Amino acid sequence: MVPDSAVAGSADADEEVMAAVDDDTYLISDISRDGAWLSMPAEKAPLLADYC
Repeated sequence: MVPDSAVAGSADADEEVMAAVDDDTYLISDISRDGAWLSMPAEKAPLLADYC
């Protein structure tokens, strides 16, 4: 099944996104929406410094 994609540029003030590293897994979640999360191996996660 193809994941549902969100509309880019949404600016709702009630949105909140959080990230965490648990063991060797990087997790990111939009806690204002049910089921809006992803995980990946921490070594494959992008580095913020690469985008600044």
